[in-house]
Amino acid sequence: MAGKQLEGKVAIVTGSGSGFGEGVAKSYAQEGAKVIVADINLAAAERVAHEIGHSALAVQVDITKAADVQNMVTKTLEAFKRLDIIVNNAGTTHKNQPMLDVDEKTFDRVFEVNVKSIFLISKAVVPVMRKQGGGVILNVGSTAGIRPRPGLTWYNASKGAVNLLSRSMAIELAPDKIRVNAICPVMGITGLFEAFMGLPDTPENRAKFVSTIPMGRFCQPSDVAAVATFLASDAAEFLTGVEFPVDGGRTI
Repeated sequence: MAGKQLEGKVAIVTGSGSGFGEGVAKSYAQEGAKVIVADINLAAAERVAHEIGHSALAVQVDITKAADVQNMVTKTLEAFKRLDIIVNNAGTTHKNQPMLDVDEKTFDRVFEVNVKSIFLISKAVVPVMRKQGGGVILNVGSTAGIRPRPGLTWYNASKGAVNLLSRSMAIELAPDKIRVNAICPVMGITGLFEAFMGLPDTPENRAKFVSTIPMGRFCQPSDVAAVATFLASDAAEFLTGVEFPVDGGRTI
């Protein structure tokens, strides 16, 4: 029988109290990793960690605050002694609407959560990975940063930043044996679903959005988890700076 893909690895997955992040955290644990289930909602993180079992630890974190981020990394090292993988999955959006209707506070929040958090997390985790002699950083970007559509202009811009900074980080950190890749899912039925549509969540409105995905369905946590598991594994040791669409053909 083949060994587990992430045996002996330690991973942090942000925003893993639900949605894609929950799928990634559970897949990582199944593949042998110790997992920090990090979320702003502690109850949600504790539920996922409890369902995973002894190989998971729930940590509450606001990824827009440097002290919270440092605490998350410190707790990881205290519990598991190392850090091999960080999945920057937590994100937010504004409602699908004309670009000028988005207020400044909402714009700032989208960039704080989606972009600044990666800046703060990198400052905390890169020194640890350098000291260890390598690591993996996975940033959850979006198809919105590859093939943007009207209505989500500022969100698209934030994910375009994530996709590009992943490539830039990949070049800069390659000599440190730190691989950086972006995972770019198409829309899935997560907590942000209705905001992405900008319409009530009805079967008719779902059908309208599904019709733009050639393979005829939304992205599922298991789709993102499969790619996140592969990209974090030794099988992907020569892959860095990749924008990996998980989109059923949406960006073609």
